[in-house]
Amino acid sequence: MINITFPDNSVKQYEAGVTPLQIAESISQRLAQDILAATVNDEEWDISRPINEDASIKLFKWEDPEGKHAFWHSSAHLLAEALQELYPGVKFGIGPAIENGFYYDIDPGENKLTADDFAKIEKKMIELAQRKEEIKRADISKEDALKLFGDRGEQYKCELISELEDGHITTYTQGAFTDLCRGPHLPNTAPIKAVKITSLAGAYWRGDEKRNQLVRVYGITFPKKKMLDEYLVLMEEAKKRDHRKLGKEMELFAFSSNVGAGLPLWLPKGAALRDRLEQFLRKIQKQYGYQQVITPHIGNKMLYVTSGHYAKYGKDSFQPIHTPEEGEEYLLKPMNCPHHCEIFKAFPRSYRELPLRLAEFGTVYRYEQSGELHGLTRVRGFTQDDAHIFCAPDQIKEEFLKVMDIIFYIFKALKFDNFEAQISLRDPNNKEKYIGSDENWHLAENAIIEACAEKGLKARTELGEAAFYGPKLDFMVKDAIGRRWQLGTIQVDYNLPERFQLEYTGADNQKHRPVMIHRAPFGSMERFVAVLLEHTAGKFPLWLAPEQAVVLPISEKFNDYAFEVARQLNAADVRVHVDDRNEKIGKKIRDNELKRIPYLLIVGEKEAQNGEISVRKQGEGDKGTMKIATFAQNLAEEVESMINQ
Repeated sequence: MINITFPDNSVKQYEAGVTPLQIAESISQRLAQDILAATVNDEEWDISRPINEDASIKLFKWEDPEGKHAFWHSSAHLLAEALQELYPGVKFGIGPAIENGFYYDIDPGENKLTADDFAKIEKKMIELAQRKEEIKRADISKEDALKLFGDRGEQYKCELISELEDGHITTYTQGAFTDLCRGPHLPNTAPIKAVKITSLAGAYWRGDEKRNQLVRVYGITFPKKKMLDEYLVLMEEAKKRDHRKLGKEMELFAFSSNVGAGLPLWLPKGAALRDRLEQFLRKIQKQYGYQQVITPHIGNKMLYVTSGHYAKYGKDSFQPIHTPEEGEEYLLKPMNCPHHCEIFKAFPRSYRELPLRLAEFGTVYRYEQSGELHGLTRVRGFTQDDAHIFCAPDQIKEEFLKVMDIIFYIFKALKFDNFEAQISLRDPNNKEKYIGSDENWHLAENAIIEACAEKGLKARTELGEAAFYGPKLDFMVKDAIGRRWQLGTIQVDYNLPERFQLEYTGADNQKHRPVMIHRAPFGSMERFVAVLLEHTAGKFPLWLAPEQAVVLPISEKFNDYAFEVARQLNAADVRVHVDDRNEKIGKKIRDNELKRIPYLLIVGEKEAQNGEISVRKQGEGDKGTMKIATFAQNLAEEVESMINQ
């Protein structure tokens, strides 16, 4: 008999060789029907795979990310099986599950795949799924694996196998299809009831532009057709909210091939929007004792050799800038942190100065593959709302609490009401891959856990997900249509203070190493604006809207009065313009509502005579007639209440 420990710490005994599915059956038949995946001793595990020794277990259903991952990973194999049947000679790269669905990279050979083939592929996948084929796991030697896939001409699989350690290679087989894979997978294909192939894209093998370009086939599956139907409705809404489309319509940003891919140009309205976000954060930061700094966009190569960034980014990033001086090299900065370390080093530091909080809206540059670029969410030049806190180890918890206050304040002001957090800790069984003492790690990890508990923040804890230099806390928000986005992050760092030999004099008159906390509530200005655009569908909160109001004269006769209204409102710090087109008032109202301008101010003869405006609010309709000064005051009060809730 073996002991199985459940998440509530209860223990039950089972025969050796019991599977997670059998364990679920022993609890209830309903659970057995619902479970899709498991972890055994925190290792991903097929629910049909035997357990032969004492272990802790967790069972996952569709509602859990782990359940969806196993479902979609199995679906990727189902897609590959269908492609193998439909397109003889196709070669396979990799096929992982992703946040929403899965993809498979394929070399189609002589075959041509287009969107016209989607229905045929979907039909074949459903046909195969209905066979309820068992998905069988098998251990295989490296030699046998190379022969198996080599005989099939699968050069991409053979390349992957050649890099694997013998004794740790597994395959999964369903029907006539066998794939190299670590798993986990469903026991069989039966649960897959609804399929949608969503798109095709080009993808270089292993992300290398010098290698073959493969076809990436994206898809998604569900255990019920109703779920697929709901998802497709959601995707239609997502198309309407696409920040690239809205950004163009609202004249916020643009891209130019002459400037370069992934390098956004902020247009006047977009720049004004960004500036307001920055000023908003600057104001909050000032209250929490942050000091603004400015650092160059480049740095001497040795700065990044010291920080370790050159080893990480040097080869695959923008290449060094050479100066007229022999051997002198500079790099576009991929991170702001090394510059801030040098600011800390600029003077001898005392414990009395800690925590030292340095903030910067610093632009950084990273060379993303062209196929990875996507609007503002994936760019090559972006501005981080960066700050680095240099503190003593016993100050970590307090600083985390303060940063969390800032993040909560921002989320509230921007109506990101639905968010969650993840605490990433080190792997307790593999401590050698992390820098820093056990004592410091224990202190930092406990500080994060306690800070979340004090704030009542429900946070998921992940072992082994910490960076090598320290634990971290990441914030994920759900937007208006339920998509998850990672935004804010707080990270503890023992590495850079060590690399840069940072020191402060303690109360004991001895030298001590500070702890460094990285913090970015927005993450990057580019990505944050993209998420905000899609969350609000372009209908920004009043305090942030590029244009808060538009004045609509009912005919050309009242243009002069309209411009006088705009002049007075602009003087009262209301962002407003005049639509003086020679169009009917109904068309002007419709056009400006489509531009998502919060307030429409209509002026005609009566309004001109009385020094008034007729007010319409986006989504709420007519608000009556009022004096210009009254409207300006009401708007100011509305803005104030939104950002000081």
